[in-house]
Amino acid sequence: MNILFICTHNRCRSILSEAIANHLSDGRITAYSAGSQPAGQVHPLTLKYLEQRGIAIDGLKSQSWDVFTEAVTDVVITVCDNAANEACPLWFGDTVKVHWGLPDPSKMTGSDEAIKAEFFAVMDTIEQRINAMLALDLAVLSADELSNALNKIAQEA
Repeated sequence: MNILFICTHNRCRSILSEAIANHLSDGRITAYSAGSQPAGQVHPLTLKYLEQRGIAIDGLKSQSWDVFTEAVTDVVITVCDNAANEACPLWFGDTVKVHWGLPDPSKMTGSDEAIKAEFFAVMDTIEQRINAMLALDLAVLSADELSNALNKIAQEA
């Protein structure tokens, strides 16, 4: 199953989601990330805290969702409120689309420890959601069942 995580600037939350999903899925899913208005670079703390958790950062990049015009995407998950309110490109067609809103730790101000705690809290939420998704029998769910299950995950974790 191919999952595309979308956030407007594709520099923090969607990158975290991509990396964590690929790390936890053991090949059951392949995750990507993109943005409607990509920043062009991944936020440095995103990379730092992924590495601290032992999650691979190779190949992570801020990119446009235009890169995925030819890709087969089974699920699109928006992770920021701006992206959730944007119209998805036509090529996503009947793809399952859900919103897993997350706070943006890259906009956190305060001490280094407070910022780190915010990043880790967001990463913990992503891990809980991905683990809940991986507990589903993804191969047998219809599009509606998958959409309902993924929306329920967002509400519970």
